[in-house]
Amino acid sequence: MPASAEAIPRPPSRAMGDRAFDILVWGGLAALLIAGFHGAEIFRISDLFSGSAAMRQLAVQFVRPNFTDWRLYIANMWLTVQMAIWGTALALVIAVPLGLAGARNLTPPWIQQPARRVLDLLRSVPDLVIGAIFVVAVGLGPFAGVMALAVNTGGVLGKLFSEAVEAIEPGPVEGVRATGAGGAAQIVWGVMPQVAPLWTSYALYRFESNARSATVLSLIGAGGIGQNLFDSINSFAFDQTSAIVIVIVVAVTIIDLISQIIRTRLI
Repeated sequence: MPASAEAIPRPPSRAMGDRAFDILVWGGLAALLIAGFHGAEIFRISDLFSGSAAMRQLAVQFVRPNFTDWRLYIANMWLTVQMAIWGTALALVIAVPLGLAGARNLTPPWIQQPARRVLDLLRSVPDLVIGAIFVVAVGLGPFAGVMALAVNTGGVLGKLFSEAVEAIEPGPVEGVRATGAGGAAQIVWGVMPQVAPLWTSYALYRFESNARSATVLSLIGAGGIGQNLFDSINSFAFDQTSAIVIVIVVAVTIIDLISQIIRTRLI
């Protein structure tokens, strides 16, 4: 046999149990997709290409955006961004202490488990539901949207923060502990320098997501660009819808570029 043929590495053989588990997982996923085919009405996919009058009207108007009210769109987009900024900032106030409390390598189980359950509760309730609750509590307006973003994002970031803390190297923390420092000093000097770049990256990503989520929150009266968007759709003014979508895309793109610059500086 040629030497070159002998040098070709063979893939490692896997145990029968591992292969059976893979078959079970992927087979189960395929079964779920098949079972949900009719429930999700996937058979209606041809309706996207049926060429109905409504679709023709949307296509014709959508390629001709109407920027007559561009000042209003930009002002409301800025309001939406402000909601995202404050929602993310307040979410950090929730996420940092709960994320530290929910880390297994920092806190005992009697603290860690309740903190994790609180985070599960915060992120499991949809933004719209939380927003509706705050609308009842404080009335219509952007503040209800800010609080909805803060609660849901606080739960998501808290989970990500705790997992980042659990992945740190123990050496720096042990070094700080060896100097006789207390628990707070160990977190400040041993934990935070390791997780700060990753935490910042998570927070920036959630800010980008909140800029989009704040648009949807206008459905419950939170204001912002989303109100203009849904009003134009409901009135079949798809040329205005197109203009609003362009404003949203440009704003989100600018936010993404700024976030990339900040992340690059953190590496």
